[in-house]
Amino acid sequence: MKPIQVALDETILAELDKDEDVRRLGLSAVLTRLVREFLARKREHAVDEQYRRGYTGFDHLGPEFEGWEEMGEWPET
Repeated sequence: MKPIQVALDETILAELDKDEDVRRLGLSAVLTRLVREFLARKREHAVDEQYRRGYTGFDHLGPEFEGWEEMGEWPET
């Protein structure tokens, strides 16, 4: 681990200091967890965006799936 310096609003810091999980786990552990969750959501969003771009504009699935297009319902985007 590498120590870093982070500036937090005093109100937010006071709320964190009162939180049971922060007191039990420590502020560093909670902030590390939050950063990991933030990065995971960013990766998921990037993958979702790649799928969206990859499938945008297709009006059919291709000859190997002919006839199956009417079998399901596609979600609204």
